[in-house]
Amino acid sequence: MSKNTNQNELLIMAKTLGILGGMGIYLAAVIFICIYLGGLADDYLGAGGAGKMAGILLGFPIAVYSIYRQIKDLQNHY
Repeated sequence: MSKNTNQNELLIMAKTLGILGGMGIYLAAVIFICIYLGGLADDYLGAGGAGKMAGILLGFPIAVYSIYRQIKDLQNHY
């Protein structure tokens, strides 16, 4: 393989790593925000932890769906 081919492969790998890393951070941030909002609901309503559980159960599907949309947009872009 030529040196130019190796550089192109490294560039593609770096872009892919950046995209996937960003999606992982996005997933964690969305779930954290939903858990935080669930905690606020717990404090306000006195639900005893049910708000945080609802935050987890609602936050994960929201995050997965929005990441799915991002991946779908990437497929259309490339």
